[in-house]
Amino acid sequence: MSDCIFCKIINGDIPSSKVYEDDKIYAFNDISPQAPVHILIVPKEHICCANMITPDNADVVAHIFSKVGEIAALAGIKDEGYRIINNCGKNAGQTVFHLHFHLMGGKDLGEKLV
Repeated sequence: MSDCIFCKIINGDIPSSKVYEDDKIYAFNDISPQAPVHILIVPKEHICCANMITPDNADVVAHIFSKVGEIAALAGIKDEGYRIINNCGKNAGQTVFHLHFHLMGGKDLGEKLV
């Protein structure tokens, strides 16, 4: 999608602080972190939101979750714990309409929600 900021980041049109990349996903540091470690994990395929996950594209979500531990280890938070968040839709706080997961940690997150 030509006007999607995450697509532009994935394509290298906008710089980012890459944490992890493979053929299906791209993970980078959030520019407005809400925790000491705040990484966004996005599929390279443009999927608007969780509502648009279908049997045809659900494998990318499984792939993301199969890589979360590795990404958390790269960020140094695997052993101490982390939170994974997905916001779906405007009322949930989704501001970029490209499916993404927030991987957050580096401190006691308690019960506070993003």
